[in-house]
Amino acid sequence: MASLARCIDAALPQTQCTRCGYPDCRRYAQAIADGSAAINRCPPGGAEGILRLAALTRQPVRPLDDACGAEGPRGVAVIDEAWCIGCTLCLAACPVDAILGAHKRMHTVVDASCNGCELCIPVCPVDCISMTPVTGSATGWQAWSPAQAAESQRRYQQHLARTARSEQENAQRLAIKAEAKLADLPAHSRHTDPDVLDRKRAVIEAALARARAKAAGAASE
Repeated sequence: MASLARCIDAALPQTQCTRCGYPDCRRYAQAIADGSAAINRCPPGGAEGILRLAALTRQPVRPLDDACGAEGPRGVAVIDEAWCIGCTLCLAACPVDAILGAHKRMHTVVDASCNGCELCIPVCPVDCISMTPVTGSATGWQAWSPAQAAESQRRYQQHLARTARSEQENAQRLAIKAEAKLADLPAHSRHTDPDVLDRKRAVIEAALARARAKAAGAASE
């Protein structure tokens, strides 16, 4: 990440809420640095956030783009445990792993870790998650601090690493199973026609090649 993009990223609240239209704060910062994104697309940063970005980029101050949402008090997610079905969708959606739970088990939010991104709300199939304001009338950077932003960013990086590790481990398990089938394909197939087995072998080999290439790419990043 170039120097300007790093500075912009450091000026963002690191909620990773995606309301700016980008997957996370880092990529929004890069888009601003590249000139492909406006500086007024971050509701959590609010008006003060726009002032900070204007100073960094030497762009004029402009009002928050209401298409991205409105500046408001920071909230903390609350799960109605009586309605929670333990689907784990909110666990996967939370960018800072602030939700605890397991499949078919009740979930709960760790208040101190929740950054108010609201990403857990739209994925809940039973609408049992709501946001409770916790900062009174304070909004934007008045409702957030550099220390909280740094902690949110740290937790997000841990979330990315954990997710990548989990995906890699799953890919390795699938590759081992595929290689076992490939080693003795007739024993793992109801087909006996050599041409059919050859086609299945080609499909498995192609899938393994894609998986290895993906793994190699992830390892080099």
